[in-house]
Formats: sequence, structure tokens, C-alpha cells
Amino acid sequence: MKQEKMAVWVAGALLALSSSAFADTVVKIGFASPLSGPQAHYGKDNENAIKMAISDLNASPITVAGQKLKFELVSEDDQADPRIGTQVAQRLVDADVKAVIGHFNSGVSIPASRIYSEAGIPQLSVATNPAYTQSGYKTTFRLVGSDSQIGGALGRFAVMGLKAKNIVVIDDRTAYGQGIADEFIKSLGAMGKQPLKHEYTTDKANDFTAILTSIRALKPDVIFYGGADAQAAPMVKQMKRLGINAKLMGGDMLNTPTFIQLAGVDAAGHYSAVAGGVLGQRAAGKSFEARYKALYKQDIVLLGPQFYDGVMLVADAMKKANSLDRAKFLPLIGKTGYKGVTADFSFDALGNLKNAPVTISEVSNGSWQVKSVAH
Repeated sequence: MKQEKMAVWVAGALLALSSSAFADTVVKIGFASPLSGPQAHYGKDNENAIKMAISDLNASPITVAGQKLKFELVSEDDQADPRIGTQVAQRLVDADVKAVIGHFNSGVSIPASRIYSEAGIPQLSVATNPAYTQSGYKTTFRLVGSDSQIGGALGRFAVMGLKAKNIVVIDDRTAYGQGIADEFIKSLGAMGKQPLKHEYTTDKANDFTAILTSIRALKPDVIFYGGADAQAAPMVKQMKRLGINAKLMGGDMLNTPTFIQLAGVDAAGHYSAVAGGVLGQRAAGKSFEARYKALYKQDIVLLGPQFYDGVMLVADAMKKANSLDRAKFLPLIGKTGYKGVTADFSFDALGNLKNAPVTISEVSNGSWQVKSVAH
């Protein structure tokens, strides 16, 4: 009887050891974006794309150090709020994620970057404010071009493309809005021009009548707005009502279906620039776009594809390092030559994306139409 019990115990132990040997190693990937509030449409787009990346990796598992990996998403809502963003960052650190893809907003990404740096966790963000990579952290990487590139491209397009003479700037005082407005003004200065006026609002405002009335007499050709689509849409409607015929121009947070939906017919003829190339001009990008639409029954909102690339880039670095040790795979992110759906990724010493394209588009016939691509 004792021998039978011993045999059963040994068989059970061997089975357990066998199961353990073939068990997948779980790899947690952190994600943070605004998933509630007025910027939730950006965050949900990012989350949709990152879920696609996790699903793709798990459908064709990679092996690292002899172990098959199973990727798991740890998703957090930072509400586009710097204070909440730092709390979210600490939660992701406590969850022992291997990397963080996020945040979406510069104002959240910048303070969160210190927390990730102290934990040695790589952070791949779409933050465009130049300050994001200027702290010297070895953990920060920018998946798109910076405001310097976007603001510069918009400034040159305003002066040389639109032949604008009277330019006014409005920004919402966020890290994103102020950052891109400042870079736009710098680009004007490089061409010997200055805005006639620089006005300020907030990212919660929706009535710009006082500001617009104050600049109407200047007869602006272009009004540059540093801010998001939820504010830009009522702004163009109020411009129309006040008889201001200027072109509104802004960064990537204007380049959404939401801007067109909210502004209606008044969206036509206004411009935006996105830190990235034309997705459909890359075979992988075109395929991704088709899969995204088929899966979620909607168009890509803005930078979701970059979040997808961020996950894939981290997985590629783990595979090349043959290790899940951050100290070993982190340096390989900085040395990557990964070809993604949005770009051929390589980073400079600060973690900035090299050769980052900027796409300028205009609303025409109810959609954003590409006008030019700059590098």
C-alpha cells in the first residue's frame, strides 16, 4: 500500500514538473492613456491598438531563454492628468511590468518618466514636448517626432505654403499645447516673422468668443492653436460666426475624426500636422489599418499604431537580448533598427526617434486629406 502511494506521489510530482517546464512565462506590459473624460477617444484608440499587439504576440509566441512568452496587458487610466498620471506610474511599477507604453499626453509623460527611470523600466511614449527626453533618462523613448519637428513643419507651411502674413497664436497652457505653440513661434522667428498676438486659454474651455473678438481686427490669415480637438472644434465654429476667415492650424491632437464630427461643415479648410508618415504608404501600415477597422468597426483615431509598434519593439528587444532582464534588453531598445507599421525605428542618444516624418493634412470633403510629408 505504501509503495502504491509512493508511486502515485512520484507520478504526480513528475507531472507537476513536466507542466511547469512547459508553462508559458507571463510578461506584463504596462499601458497608460486617458480612458475617461474628454480625451478618452485618444486613449481607447491607443488601448485598442495595444491589445492587437498583445494578441498578435500571443498568437505566434516568441521564446526567450528557452521559455515561451505569454504577454499580459496591465492597463491604466491616467485621465490626462499629471497628478493621476504619477499615481498610475507607481501602480505600474508596483505591478512589476517589464515596460510601459505610454503615456499619451506630454504633461503626464514627463513627470511619470522620473518614476519609471528610478525603477529601471523602459517607457515608450508619444509625448511630443521636447522636455520629455531632455532629462537624460536612459529609459525614455519617443515613438514619434517632437514638437520641434511638428511646429517647424507647420510654421514653414503657414509662411511658404499658405503665404500667411498675419498670424496669431493661441495655446491651452498644457505641456503639449504650450510646447507645440512655442516651437511654431520659433519656426516663424527663423524665417524673420513673429505672431501678431499670442493668446492663452485652458484645455477645459469651450467659449473662445472673447479671445477671437480681441484678434478679429488683426485680420489674421492663420490662427495657430496649441491644444486638442474638443476645443478646436467650437473654436472654428465661433470663428465662422464672428466673420474670421483665417485658417486654423494645429498639431496632431486636431487630426481626428472627432474634430470633423464636432465642427461639422466648419471643419473644412483647416490644417493639422501629425508626427508620423502616411500609414497607408507602408505595406505593414496598410495591413494594420485594415485589421484595425475590421476588428473595431471604426477608423484609427490618431496614434494607436505607434502604441502597437511600441509593444512590438519591446518584444523584439527581449528576443534579441534572449532575456527578460530589463538591464539586458533595455539597451537594445536604444540600438534598435526595428521596422514597424508606422516607421523604421532608430533612436538618438536621448531616445528621440530619428528621421521622424511629419504629415500635414487639410479637412476636405469631410475627411483629413494629406497635403505634404516633411522630414
